[in-house]
Amino acid sequence: MKKINLFEANGFNDLGLSKFLVHDSPYFKILNFNFRAGQQLPIHSHDIEGQLSILIVEGEGEFLAKDGTLPAKPGDVLVCDISVPHGIKATTDMRTLVTIAPPI
Repeated sequence: MKKINLFEANGFNDLGLSKFLVHDSPYFKILNFNFRAGQQLPIHSHDIEGQLSILIVEGEGEFLAKDGTLPAKPGDVLVCDISVPHGIKATTDMRTLVTIAPPI
């Protein structure tokens, strides 16, 4: 078992997003990204199989996609294939939790 408090483990960075590796195993990877208002993770994709989820823990912003945006607020979860273009933009300070799951 492993317990991590995201609020204590990872803060914010005024110069760019703050990234923290929460967990890494052959089964899945969990990352915490914190954004100051106005910061973003640009639309990108990876040419690999598997899926990812992005959970908004705190703050608000937008999920970014090739064909538009979706609102992102606490409790919202975006799920997509890793190969689908995705990103996120914060309108307020925002904490996210990203889970990456390769195919089994």
